[in-house]
Amino acid sequence: MKDKRRWSYRGCACCDERPLSLSGAMLNRRHFMRGMTGAAAMAAVGVGHPQRAAAQTADAAKPYRIDVHHHLTPPTYNTASKLNNFGDAPMKNWTPEKSLEDMDKAGVAVAMLSVTTPAVNFTSGAAARKLTRECNDYAARLIADHPGRFGSFAMIPLTDIDGSLQEIAYALDTLKVDGIGLMTSYGDKWLGDPSFLPVMEELNRRKAVVYTHPTTANCCVNLVRTQPAVMIEFGTDTTRTIADIIFSGNAQKFRDIRWIFSHAGGTMPFLIERFVRNPLLEPAAKPTVPDGTLAELKRFYYDTAQTANKAAMSALSAVIPTSQIVFGTDFPYRTSIDHVKGLRAAGVFTDAQLMDIERGNALKLLPRLAA
Repeated sequence: MKDKRRWSYRGCACCDERPLSLSGAMLNRRHFMRGMTGAAAMAAVGVGHPQRAAAQTADAAKPYRIDVHHHLTPPTYNTASKLNNFGDAPMKNWTPEKSLEDMDKAGVAVAMLSVTTPAVNFTSGAAARKLTRECNDYAARLIADHPGRFGSFAMIPLTDIDGSLQEIAYALDTLKVDGIGLMTSYGDKWLGDPSFLPVMEELNRRKAVVYTHPTTANCCVNLVRTQPAVMIEFGTDTTRTIADIIFSGNAQKFRDIRWIFSHAGGTMPFLIERFVRNPLLEPAAKPTVPDGTLAELKRFYYDTAQTANKAAMSALSAVIPTSQIVFGTDFPYRTSIDHVKGLRAAGVFTDAQLMDIERGNALKLLPRLAA
């Protein structure tokens, strides 16, 4: 049955000769600076700190960053959004050219494409299957048309188990996409729900990379008129689904799914004591985390989209090792350069850690991008 709710979505090395490690390749620091004018570097961070300016704003002669959180709007999805009265200007006005222009300004080599919320939560049945297939085919054509610039996390209609299993096979075996993209919730079911077990079993069997994007659950649409869903509910829904995956036992059961959570894990870093203490307070939760909650949280990956600031990155990196943080931008809702500058202005990470966040960590998940 078609959901009648009103959808409310968005408004997310200075110059010495020591080598930098870049996932097995070595970049000479002077080469890393080549192509940047002194004026551009100084303009970005201010006169008076030339070495810091160079370190914070220099792009490699060849773009190297990998953006795991980058949205596309296939034409058929745009049409569906208009017919079903959802979406906003950034989503509806997206073009591949805008993505490439944004990427080039910030030294982003590859953007991993995904459809933003609500995915196909607004429809069901044959219509959802058809739209899902059209969107995944469109993303595959972009990858073919722009070699080396795009990857894809394919959409599936998760509440339709048979349709999801068919689309996983098509996306991974025929289209050869890089992973699967899921919303954090579907109606009032989060990703640990037992009804989704056949899909989780298949994703685990395939050792799939699974990227997640927040949405607004049925419970929490239009709760407070002064607060759009993107402000609070998106981060909260990400937190709910992380907890559900862990305390349903799915994190233990499906060890080979490689999860990516958006926006620094939502509110999870702030609520870390609650996560850690839950098995102490709820006996049923104890078997789901035999090594403790932190052990599970530290296996997941978390992106920087809309959280490239000192507060969020300090909190996340206090809980999660830097090896599990990946670069994300939330384009077209924010720009790539916003995040490049924000991560440096935050002052949380070393130059080597920034290189890992912006490329090396993603290559562990998506090794084909090394080429």
